[in-house]
Amino acid sequence: RCEAVRMLLTDQGQEWQEDVVTVDLWQKGELKKSCLFGQLPKFRDGDLTLYQSNAFLRHLARTYGLYGKDQREAALLDMVNDGVEDLRLKYAQLIYQNYISFADYNLVELVRNHLVLAPGCLASCPLLAAYVERVSARPRLRTYLESAAHRDRPINGNGKQ
Repeated sequence: RCEAVRMLLTDQGQEWQEDVVTVDLWQKGELKKSCLFGQLPKFRDGDLTLYQSNAFLRHLARTYGLYGKDQREAALLDMVNDGVEDLRLKYAQLIYQNYISFADYNLVELVRNHLVLAPGCLASCPLLAAYVERVSARPRLRTYLESAAHRDRPINGNGKQ
């Protein structure tokens, strides 16, 4: 959620210090208790501490003159940014929820063929491997993929199964 902040600061010629929080540290719970809303990211600018990445962006936009020339432009920029957030929500639903489209079937079929021909091909791609597993685990699809009708079908007619 902070990449846009990093981009803005870099483009404006600013330096910043970033404290990366490890999963282990976060899971201990003490840091989470100290954070407003119990979540990260957290942004400090002098004695000002903010939570919520869009609050960071708006603060920095005002600081560096990137919030329009007047309140009207600022309102329009808020509207556009809210549209970006709507798009981000759609993206999150696509990635993290039980979303399925024809493109998913096409990609999973291709990757599963690669796994037959080169079983270790996803070793360096854990997110892709998890995606293929997640889609392949859909109950009706899993039943089909485990069936003889699927298992015994050759790949590209070359005898590989």
